[in-house]
Amino acid sequence: MSVTSGTKSESGIGETIRVVIHALIIALVIRTFLFQPFNIPSGSMKATLLVGDYLFVSKYSYGYSHYSIPLSPPLFSGRIFGSDPNRGDVVVFRLPKDDSTDYIKRVIGLPGDRIQMREGLLYINDKPVERERLADYVGEDPCGSEATARVKRWKETLPNGVSYETLDCVDNGFYDNTNVYTVPPGHFFMMGDNRDNSTDSRVLSAVGYVPYENFIGRAQMIFFSIAEGEHAWQIWRWPTAVRWGRIFTIVR
Repeated sequence: MSVTSGTKSESGIGETIRVVIHALIIALVIRTFLFQPFNIPSGSMKATLLVGDYLFVSKYSYGYSHYSIPLSPPLFSGRIFGSDPNRGDVVVFRLPKDDSTDYIKRVIGLPGDRIQMREGLLYINDKPVERERLADYVGEDPCGSEATARVKRWKETLPNGVSYETLDCVDNGFYDNTNVYTVPPGHFFMMGDNRDNSTDSRVLSAVGYVPYENFIGRAQMIFFSIAEGEHAWQIWRWPTAVRWGRIFTIVR
């Protein structure tokens, strides 16, 4: 009896180990080739994305580079099964100046484009981007100084028809007037929707032009969202802390 019981016990342990290994392999495949979760730690994409948003990023949208693989081993260069990003896509990418850091911004400039900011208005190839004033944004301070704030909000429409909202914390901000940026081949110009509180391609010393190889994937859907300063593991606070209206919303 004891021998039979031991055999069953060993068989049960082995089966459990196999199930765990299979689950890990499936999770690794999904994370590498399909979707990877990310959370938003800063306000550079407000009000499109808020601090405390958790979202799924599609890894297959632009094909795969070595940055698609966990730990990013340099197994190959360039991209395989690549598909060109569209202007206006919200993209997670590896920071060119520090490829251990993930950033999320919006694609504004394509290879060969000329990008410039003039008095807070975006120009692409010497043409102003259509912009419409909306009601002020009121909520978690996009400028980072108060708990809540009221700031200017605009609807911006790119030449390909993609529209989204941007915030304007201050008039004549530091990057509201820039030189002309000419996007090199194989690179993209990325900007945050929170224009006065975003370190992006306008800051050549910190971000600059982003190589296509550094793209991780396209932001697709917010699957969880909790108020800034709250912790997701504090389940007892969820009834008031979770932004229920943002869950399962598509990122645009």
